This record gives sequence, C-alpha cells and structure tokens, in this order.
Amino acid sequence: MSKKFLSKSVILVVITSLFLAIFAGCSNGTKNETASSDEKPKTTLTEDEPGWKVDTSPITFDWYINFSWFASKWGEDEVSKYVTDKTGVSINFISPAGNEAEKMNTMIASGKLPDFITIGWWEDAVKKMAEGELVLPLNELAENYDPYFFKVTDPAKLEWYKQENGNVYGYPNASSSPKDFEKYKDLKPSNQTFLVRKDMYEAIGSPDMSTPEGFLSALEAAKEKFPEVNGAPLIPFGMNEFTDVGNSSLELYLQNFLALPMEKDGEVYDRTTDPDYINWLKTFREANEKGLLAKDIFIDKRPQMEEKIAQGRYFAMLYQRSDFAAQQQALYAKDPNSVYIAVDGPANSNQDEPTLAGDSISGWTVTLISKDVKDKERAIRFLSYLISEEGQKDLYLGKEGSTYEVVDGKPQFTSEVLELLNSDRAAFDQKYGASYKYWMLMDTNMNLQWLPPTAEPFKQMEDWTKGKTKSFAEFDGINPTGTSAEGVAASKIAQEWGKTLPHLLLAESEKEFDKVFDEFIQKRDKYGFEKVKEYQQTIYESNKAKLDAATE
Repeated sequence: MSKKFLSKSVILVVITSLFLAIFAGCSNGTKNETASSDEKPKTTLTEDEPGWKVDTSPITFDWYINFSWFASKWGEDEVSKYVTDKTGVSINFISPAGNEAEKMNTMIASGKLPDFITIGWWEDAVKKMAEGELVLPLNELAENYDPYFFKVTDPAKLEWYKQENGNVYGYPNASSSPKDFEKYKDLKPSNQTFLVRKDMYEAIGSPDMSTPEGFLSALEAAKEKFPEVNGAPLIPFGMNEFTDVGNSSLELYLQNFLALPMEKDGEVYDRTTDPDYINWLKTFREANEKGLLAKDIFIDKRPQMEEKIAQGRYFAMLYQRSDFAAQQQALYAKDPNSVYIAVDGPANSNQDEPTLAGDSISGWTVTLISKDVKDKERAIRFLSYLISEEGQKDLYLGKEGSTYEVVDGKPQFTSEVLELLNSDRAAFDQKYGASYKYWMLMDTNMNLQWLPPTAEPFKQMEDWTKGKTKSFAEFDGINPTGTSAEGVAASKIAQEWGKTLPHLLLAESEKEFDKVFDEFIQKRDKYGFEKVKEYQQTIYESNKAKLDAATE
C-alpha cells in the first residue's frame, strides 16, 4: 500500500469521524432540550394524571423509619408484592438499632440520607434536615415532575407544613384538618386509654378508679387478691417507658385524663404546675410508698412491656390501646376474660370528662424525600400514589379478588382475611400486610369508608374513647427546639424533668416530693422558662392564625 493511499484513507476516516461526531452532537443537543437534569425525557403531566404510571420499571428505594421498634420487611406479604407489581417500586426499610435521636444526628452529620425518611413531626431532626437542605421541597418536586401531588394532598395540610421560605418538606400521616376533625370527631376514637385487666377488675368489684383514693384502693385490692400471675409478681400499674425527658403516660396522657386546659384566657397554660396534676403525681408517689409501683416500670423498655402485657401481668395501665394488639389478641384467645378493657381513669377534682387527643393536623409522623434520592421523579410520584385514594385503598384493602371483594357496592375484606385480622394481627401482617401495616402515609379519615366493624377484644376500648376526643392542633409544635436560646432552654428543662419525674414518684414523703418539685421549678426558671413561654405563646398564636386560614 502506498503512503499516498494511506494518507487519503486516514483523511477519509478523520472526516467521517468528524461528521459522525457532529451528527451525534446535534442529536444529543436535540435530546437534551427535552431531558431533565437526570437525563430523562420529560413527560407532560397534569393534575388529573397519576405520574407513577409513566414509569413502572423496577426500582428500590431505601426508606428510613425513625422508630427502633419498626421491623417490617417489604415484599414478604401480599400487599407489598401487589404494590411492587403495580408501580415497580420496592422498599428497603431501615430502622435504628438503638437510640433514634443518635442515629438521626449521625446521619445528618454525615450529610447523606436514605431516599425517604419517616419521623415524628415533633423531632428536632425535621427542622435540621430542612434547614440543612438535606431534604427536597415536595412542592418543587411536584411542580417539576408530578402535578398530581397537588390534587391528592390536602391544601390545609400543605399550608400547615409550609415553612417561611414557602416550601413544604414533609407530609403527615394520621392527620386531620379542622374540617376533618369536625366531621369525624364523634366517629374517631382516641388512642389514649386507662386500662384494667377485665377479670381482675371484676373480681375486686369493678371499683371507681377516677379519684386518688379509689385508684390506690383498687391497686391494693388487686395486689392482695392476685399477688402473682403464672408464678410471676403482679405489676399493679403500668405505663410508657421512662426516657431522658420524662414519661408520656404521666404527662400528656394523665393531663388529658384530668381535662387540664392547654390555654386560659388566650395564654398558654402551664399544665405542669396545675394543682390537680400535682395531686395525682403525689398519688403515684403514695402508690410507690405502699409498694404498688413495681421497679419494672422504671427500667422496662417497650419490648419488655409487650412481653409482660402478653403475660397479663399488669393490673392497670395508662397506655395507648393500639400498641398492644397482638398481645391483646393472645390474651383473648387464651381467656376472653383476661383481656384489658378501658374504664374511667384519673379525673380532676371536678370529675370532668377527659379531653383525649384525637388526630390533629400535624398527624403522627411526616415523610420527607432526601436530596440524595436516587430518582426524584419516581420518588415524588410514588409519594403521590401513596397519598392518593388509590394508594390508600391498596395499602388498606390490598388487591381485589385476593384480600378484598365488593359486596353491595362496598369494598370489604374477604371473610378469611377479616377472620385472621380479628384473631391474629401478627399473622395477618405477615401474610397479607393490609390494614395499614405500612402506615407511613395512612389517612385515617379516608379509610373510614373501608373500615370493618371493630371486633372484640378491641371494640370496647375503642368505643370508650369516642366522644371524648379533642383536637389540640393549635398547640402542635409550640415547644422550641434546636440551638436557639429558647430551644436550648427547653432542652435543658426537658432533661431536668426527665431526671426529676422518677424522683418525685420515689420520694419517701410528701415533704420530700414538695422539695424535689420546688427545686425543679427553680432550675426551670434558671434555665430560661420565660423564653420558652414567650416562644410557646408566639407559635400558639401563629398556629391559630394558620388554622383559621385553613377553615376559610
């Protein structure tokens, strides 16, 4: 081959390559004009079109649940398999092995979060994630990729969660707007209950436990008549676990049973110093002095409590009824008379009916989308699906013909599925995964249309709370958090209360109780309680304005 021919060949190849490169460049340029930042072709969607249907190819999202007790796995039950088959989305759930706050703080410090995060709305980490730009504004994601989001979400809830910059970073579950609460307040039960073991309670004459005297007498009678349960000591009274900031049973629950006001004459009320509240804390101190508060209640965590509930070792409890469904069912299967029932619990000196917390607009948890999410479009579209009536129905009822059927125009669980739901919730979750096993975006108002009649051993507890519920939405989030002066003060006060509360119950005399309580009040003032009160009042008034706007 001659050098001349070789040179021409080389020139031809170079020219051809340049031509192809230019052509490819033009082609790519055309493609980029219609591509998103993720190099995906844009699809024109409207509020009426569910965006998730555009792409149902397989994808797995990491979803962090900020509760150490959460242990559910996606893909093992019929509902999650159905949702994955339908949407293409699979979930890898992650939950902390130990302290939730420590785990969240570690992740925030790393600057990298899983795709989705579900966390209690009150947690300081929510604010940290938003202010640190670690999570994406849901409204912007919806505007860019899924306008359907605005059709299926509640404007009142979006307004409630809107930040000063105009963005919304999280959407709640178990949330009721003012209109929702007014509409369903007589139907919607509270989760807060005062419970007694039925057989023991009836054996001691079903006494009135709403007064300090009646409460103490009943605990004494139960302990005397039933010193042991299956060879283990009876625990006369049970409650939520003690944490470094207190005990919810002896704070919010007890205060609501006492119908203590949250405000007086437009000013946020200090429930902690209410005379009726202090009197009942002294009643618990007296119970301990009489040997009626077992040491277990000061050290047990939720797993230990669940084990002891299943054994029926508690006589009475100030506890949330929904959190021991499996244990209640086990007791019912063994002996229907050994279950727990709701009765009138501690009451104020006027014997007013309790004002129990119902769903508020803040809900229970919020779900956020991380800035590190592997696919923004699929994430917001899947979130919209879960919030929509279609998604709610899928997660509550499952698949038609498999877990539910339509009878007289109304969807309802098949008899086989309903029987397992009412007899063994753990087995039901494992096999079917319906009835909001996946509760992260559950709408507790929407599901009323599919809700089967509550069966025993749960009906009595639920019915007892109906008509006693109240919305405390205007007081949601009034406690300061973070590193602001009032946030630091509130944190110090909460930690001090966490140390003080057990000492109040363990005080050897009423005089010592008074001394410990007075010292707490002095430290509370020293830490900056006035700053906290000012903050609470400001947020309370802001919340009221938001709620007023939401009802217009």
